Amino acid sequence: MPAGVILAGGRSTRFGDRDKAVATLAGVPMLRRVADRIGGVIDELVVNCRESQRDGIAEAVQDYSHPAKFAIDPNPDQGPMAGIRNGLATCDAEYAFVVACDMPFVSPELVSYLFDRADGHEAAVPQLEDNWFQTTHAVYRSNLMVEACDTALQENKRKIIEALFELDYVVVEADDLREHGSLESFENINTREEFEIAAERFRP
Repeated sequence: MPAGVILAGGRSTRFGDRDKAVATLAGVPMLRRVADRIGGVIDELVVNCRESQRDGIAEAVQDYSHPAKFAIDPNPDQGPMAGIRNGLATCDAEYAFVVACDMPFVSPELVSYLFDRADGHEAAVPQLEDNWFQTTHAVYRSNLMVEACDTALQENKRKIIEALFELDYVVVEADDLREHGSLESFENINTREEFEIAAERFRP
């Protein structure tokens, strides 16, 4: 049974003084929009965040369709690799889809395809036309990615690809992604202006 891990522990410095994870996006907290989008392809939800965020996020997911657990960062501000590590270490599933909380257009069809591609391997990571690995929108074999992250962090390596490159990973390229979902899945929201534009897309 696969899991979903939502990364919400960042400081959202470009967003202003609010926590964008729970900012209301056309009536629904943004993190909840991400969770709802992937709800049909996972059986367990883990949210990685800081302790100070827990109450707000718990309210956002209180009636979610799957059990939700928290992976609280013991040492906040260690970067996304530490968030991935803590999130994957908390879930029970062999494979988990990791996604940032600011990707409200995540495609469930694409996520399902990434799980299919990861089967028999240790990760499935998208790569767009700019050759950038989408490591916060990828499927990992939980225990092995945790080990790889631990090793990288012990060596003071902070880039997620440092851990990824230790795994038997499959690259899923842009044409394949278009065929099995939408590249809108990779859109992320960093500023209030982007947030307002995204909100208009959710309104009827």
